[in-house]
Amino acid sequence: MLSLLNQYSQSRFAWFLLFFSTLIFEITALYFQHGLGLAPCTLCIYQRCAIFGIMLASIIGLIAPKSILARLVAVLIWLFSAYKGFALATFHAHLQFEPNLSDTCSLSPQFPAWLQLDSWLPSLFNAYGSCADKIWTFLTIEMSQWMIIIFACYLIVGLAILVSQLFSAPKSSMWSK
Repeated sequence: MLSLLNQYSQSRFAWFLLFFSTLIFEITALYFQHGLGLAPCTLCIYQRCAIFGIMLASIIGLIAPKSILARLVAVLIWLFSAYKGFALATFHAHLQFEPNLSDTCSLSPQFPAWLQLDSWLPSLFNAYGSCADKIWTFLTIEMSQWMIIIFACYLIVGLAILVSQLFSAPKSSMWSK
């Protein structure tokens, strides 16, 4: 099983699937924001950045899927982004369902001075909603809870891909092309 995952990780198709999934999530977030008028909060914007981190990892994997170094860099970026996104989504759900008086969410994203995303692309990275608001539900699960599920899936798959790098892939296959 792990050698099969290693084999898949060496194909551009697998990295394209990762890229495509992040693209779909970003498009969905923009539809919620601009199409449905749901106001993103600061934690939503940070989670959006975590998805972009996973997208960056997929691009690195797409560029050089046969290179073990490129794959490891891509998987480590993927795992870091998925972990940060999971932590942010968990905190977001905490603010919505069991807030403490000391828990707060800033009113605007705090990006580094060299990466002012909210100034450069305000339609994508500007936060104007409240972190405590429950603005969207599907199957009785709030958006923050869906994001926990999404990032947990990214984490589990990323960890499996990382571990699979220790196992050699079979030599002849349709995936090795």
